[in-house]
Amino acid sequence: MTLYFSTVRYNLMQPGDKDFIGLANFEFFITDPDFSASVINTLLLLGSVIAITVVLGIALALLVNEAFPGRGIVRVLLISPFFVMPTANALLWKHMMMNPVYGVLAQVWMFFGAQPVDWLTDHPLFSVIVIVAWQWLPFACLIFITSLQSLDQDQMEGANALQKFWFLTLPHLGRPIAVVVMIEMIFLIGVFAEIFTTTGGGPGNESTNLAFLIFKQALMNFDVGVASAGALFAVVLANIAAVFLIRMIGKNLD
Repeated sequence: MTLYFSTVRYNLMQPGDKDFIGLANFEFFITDPDFSASVINTLLLLGSVIAITVVLGIALALLVNEAFPGRGIVRVLLISPFFVMPTANALLWKHMMMNPVYGVLAQVWMFFGAQPVDWLTDHPLFSVIVIVAWQWLPFACLIFITSLQSLDQDQMEGANALQKFWFLTLPHLGRPIAVVVMIEMIFLIGVFAEIFTTTGGGPGNESTNLAFLIFKQALMNFDVGVASAGALFAVVLANIAAVFLIRMIGKNLD
């Protein structure tokens, strides 16, 4: 049905009008003034969240992999954000953490005598990146912890901690890193709930990604045809990314 609607002029305000227009919906979508911004924002969101979750995930996995009292409880608390619904996670950050009046970050700023920051207005895309990274960090950390369990710590005796990490731990984590990157990239292309709940794609189009742009076309502009064309474009983009990453993982497995 998506393929069919992408080739017809179908607006919810005129449901009886379904004229065949070929590729006109695709042309209209990619020439939308918000299209280039949405693609850039999508790539920035993907790259930033993946970088944050991989780097912090490895660091946290190394920390909790060491034996200390209460390690089991810490591990459970560490992975708990991953099981929170995206909408609930976004609302938590919007009202409890980033609110410029009574949020935790605002209180910290005022404690040090600084002016509180309205994160969702002044830094909308950065705020969304933080919220999404917080949601996906436990997933990456769990994958890395599982991998570290099979690492022989007795290798490279006499080497310092940095040498062990660079020549032993990091190569051992090569495959898990590739898996985390592949899975996150596929899912992060469709990030929507966090943007809809917090910034609404704004101010302007500063936090609009492809998923939110498709939503705007379908349920704000009521243009199902253009939204369907945008959805197919996003599917093609996701598949290209998946094929590229699967090949990359295949090389790591060889």
